[in-house]
Amino acid sequence: MRRVVRQSKFRHVFGQAVKNDQCYDDIRVSRVTWDSSFCAVNPRFVAIIVEASGGGAFLVLPLHKTGRIDKSYPTVCGHTGPVLDIDWCPHNDQVIASGSEDCTVMVWQIPENGLTLSLTEPVVILEGHSKRVGIVAWHPTARNVLLSAGCDNAIIIWNVGTGEALINLDDMHSDMIYNVSWNRNGSLICTASKDKKVRVIDPRKQEIVAEKEKAHEGARPMRAIFLADGNVFTTGFSRMSERQLALWNLKNMQEPIALHEMDTSNGVLLPFYDPDTSIIYLCGKGDSSIRYFEITDESPYVHYLNTFSSKEPQRGMGYMPKRGLDVNKCEIARFFKLHERKCEPIIMTVPRKSDLFQDDLYPDTAGPEASLEAEEWFEGKNADPLLISLKHGYVPGKNRDLKVVKKNLLDNKHSVNKKGGLMGPPKGVADGVGTVQNEAKLDEILKEIKSIKDTICNQDERISKLEQQMAKIAA
Repeated sequence: MRRVVRQSKFRHVFGQAVKNDQCYDDIRVSRVTWDSSFCAVNPRFVAIIVEASGGGAFLVLPLHKTGRIDKSYPTVCGHTGPVLDIDWCPHNDQVIASGSEDCTVMVWQIPENGLTLSLTEPVVILEGHSKRVGIVAWHPTARNVLLSAGCDNAIIIWNVGTGEALINLDDMHSDMIYNVSWNRNGSLICTASKDKKVRVIDPRKQEIVAEKEKAHEGARPMRAIFLADGNVFTTGFSRMSERQLALWNLKNMQEPIALHEMDTSNGVLLPFYDPDTSIIYLCGKGDSSIRYFEITDESPYVHYLNTFSSKEPQRGMGYMPKRGLDVNKCEIARFFKLHERKCEPIIMTVPRKSDLFQDDLYPDTAGPEASLEAEEWFEGKNADPLLISLKHGYVPGKNRDLKVVKKNLLDNKHSVNKKGGLMGPPKGVADGVGTVQNEAKLDEILKEIKSIKDTICNQDERISKLEQQMAKIAA
């Protein structure tokens, strides 16, 4: 795999850790035994799941806040159990979702300049899982659509704008779900599960489109992600516990397009994919290296490029979206590597002599604008990401606040999922009585209660009169 020398502009990509003063120091990274990346990054903030007494918490640091982080630095700490996964909203750099052992998903709005006080009140609490929630993933193109997966083997897709669970896939997985990945336009998801199956699911039709049993035969956790061309890339373990990577075509999942053995380390391989350059970076949990591969249409399809190695093993890894990179330095990826007590940025660069903008390295990339509203997606529409040019660098715009307009519980209009099952609104949803519509409804209900009370009083009087008449007759 490594002996083939082929022409590629990414052959000489090299990784470099930043200097010590550009790291985030003195952070107590979470010790929870869960195979998520523990870190989420966007062009404004880095978020890291940390150890917390009496519940779950994560840090949110502005990117420029490097150096030693004070122990009293505010955290996001509304969960009552450890936080297992976090994900920044792709359409709003100040909104982040978190899933926790307390069986809830919470969505948070971070102030523009970061936290000055600890944040305990989420914008919305999404309740619907019966066991811990280990995976949260925002829809790539539709605003306010969030997916969560729990240890109850269920996947729920929420409309965050209304706080409702609109799709519940609770009978497709017979065992624990290791990861979930959206495809490029968000019409399909793929999942890797403990039953060794990789499934491709159409969430709105609630159908399995394709599946592969024993995608990797080993017992340790797998990962499956969608590529831009619609193929699926997986990492896992062979029967002999060797780490493997594989490439699959949805139309025929019987045999992989490519399958490579790597090494015998036992860390789960977390894949990070860049659709613009077709490079996949594999970071082993507990490893000290990042391997990267280019995916092309030519055999062997998955081409090894290089390995970035360091001394310290990684506890987790954050991956910066393309719009957060420095295009003037030919930076094509930036990772945020979690050590036991710090977070260290690692920069991947293509060596180029010219200072001019390199069009071939930076095709237009997914921007922060959503292509669809949540309602349009739930109605069946699809749209590709809206692309932006990075020619003059990316300047973050003003984000609009996340507004959650709860559906009125008094209307009692339950959303019905495709299989006809009733799904009531989540338990913790406030009824937003403040609106005029709700007040009118409330008045109506109060009138009805009053009229029922009046009827009961009249009936009471009638009963007592009849009882008196009976007493006279009996005498």
